[in-house]
Amino acid sequence: MQKRVKVKPNSKTAKIIEEEDGSLTVYLKSPPVDGKANEELIKTVADEYNVPKSHVIIKSGLSARQKVIEIDI
Repeated sequence: MQKRVKVKPNSKTAKIIEEEDGSLTVYLKSPPVDGKANEELIKTVADEYNVPKSHVIIKSGLSARQKVIEIDI
């Protein structure tokens, strides 16, 4: 399943909000430096959908706030 994701790094708490259009807004504690935010994004989404981290792939937007991820359920 593919999801559009809007990432908000440097937030106080890590959480996921599902928007009305089916996309996700993900708040991350990590800064967008050295891939730390991407690592936390993968971990947070994997925990939310109860899948291993290896089942979450960032398909596009590796260095952007708007990303497309694929979750292998």
